[in-house]
Amino acid sequence: MSDNPHPLAVARAARAMTGVDLAREVCAAAERRGFRSGVDKQRVRKWEAGVTPDQENQLYIAEALGLPPEIVDAKAWPNWLPAVGIVPLGPASTVPALREALRASMDRSRRTVLSVISGTALITLAGTWAATDAWLDAAEHAPGGKAVGEELVALLEEASDRLTTLAVEDRQHTAALIEAHLATVTDLIAGGRYSPQLGTRLHALAASLSQTVAWHRFDHGRHGEAARFWVAGLHSAHAGGDHDMGAALLSDLAYQASWRNDPRTAASILERALTRTHHPAARSLLTLRLARALAADNEERATIRALQAAEKLLGTSAAEPMPAWCSWLSEADLAVDSGQCLLDLGDVRRGHQLIREGQQLLPARRDKTRGVFLTYQAKSHLDLGEPERAASAAIESLDLAQRLGAPRCVELVRGLVPQFEKFRDAAGVGDLLARARA
Repeated sequence: MSDNPHPLAVARAARAMTGVDLAREVCAAAERRGFRSGVDKQRVRKWEAGVTPDQENQLYIAEALGLPPEIVDAKAWPNWLPAVGIVPLGPASTVPALREALRASMDRSRRTVLSVISGTALITLAGTWAATDAWLDAAEHAPGGKAVGEELVALLEEASDRLTTLAVEDRQHTAALIEAHLATVTDLIAGGRYSPQLGTRLHALAASLSQTVAWHRFDHGRHGEAARFWVAGLHSAHAGGDHDMGAALLSDLAYQASWRNDPRTAASILERALTRTHHPAARSLLTLRLARALAADNEERATIRALQAAEKLLGTSAAEPMPAWCSWLSEADLAVDSGQCLLDLGDVRRGHQLIREGQQLLPARRDKTRGVFLTYQAKSHLDLGEPERAASAAIESLDLAQRLGAPRCVELVRGLVPQFEKFRDAAGVGDLLARARA
């Protein structure tokens, strides 16, 4: 695949379709209308090389890809094709995946057609990752490119680390800088000349930056963009042979699926990710997220088993240091997420107790997490019939969200508004409702 795959190739690959598959479906679409089509894989290849299909074939292509006919604009080919694809994992897939994420982030008009990657595509990607060895000897560097030295890579690593470890209040202002760093690293991977050791570091940097950009997009409700950056990071981590980082990125995609009320997709992704996760802390985080997905799907026994496993793994020592992406995991997270699981399963009092205990354990520096936890606490107070305490926790969460620039916390609080409505006369609830709707 080229560094700039044709949108038709991206859309086809997202559905695990070969050129032969697409040609067959185009012919079938024509036959359903009483026509015969001579489209074959060579014709598909020409379209993906830049030849424009006529209007009828564009309609057939849309049908073959499962897209509504009303989005077809023959004069705008191929720009009406939505950026829905997942670039398949392969020896030369990192740069196409990174550029797809960066391009989709820039192209807001196409995102409005279909922004969210399907659960089926994500599960398939996770399965491919779990079954495919990394291609460490297939560094994506250009032998004739400009040399990339140790000093430059070290500078990018240091700058990226500083940007991503700023205080939470300051991090809200760094998104554009981090994305610019990612674009630079992508260009270096694609066109630079570097040693295998520097290549591994560049891929690790691309994975980390992609993850950071993805969380920023997720926090701001741009789910399609977030998913593409997580997917791009997965390609980078896999190319660098970092299985734990790959599992982290799949875990983030699963977290997003749970957030979007698709716990079965989340559980399926996590089950595949856990097959190649090594560090006990990493396994603890993934297992804790699996418990949340299982609880949301009312799988009580499986949830309890996952929570017990997550607790045991968190206390397991390891020879190697904890990966940076899960270094924040603590007893506070275990307590709060366990409490949320119990709330989902109907054990309100024990769930509330665990959430309260977790809040008390949470370090002061993790204010954004505190904002999310406060919304869980507010819900548990509502479930216990304590609207005044619920309103106090929700207002505190809103205050934090405003200071930190964390719209995800605001979204969580707004999701509780229907439950607060029946307690409109309780102290603090009126103020909360007014602020949540502002």
